[in-house]
Amino acid sequence: MRTVSASDANRQFSSLLKEVSRGGVITVVSRGKPAAVIGPPNAADNRRANAKRVLVERLRRQKPSGARDWTRSELYD
Repeated sequence: MRTVSASDANRQFSSLLKEVSRGGVITVVSRGKPAAVIGPPNAADNRRANAKRVLVERLRRQKPSGARDWTRSELYD
């Protein structure tokens, strides 16, 4: 993954699109903070699915916290 400034991305947009079409992922930063990610259409789907998988695995390992002094029927009142 490559990082470019917003002004460089504006000047080099055609070459960035070529890089992305070859599978590259580019992060565009504005004032030092990430503003956008340019990547192949399915790259975002893959990252999202991976993030979801990691979250679910972590939640399965995590012990419950907080008091459980309510009943299921109270949730629907």
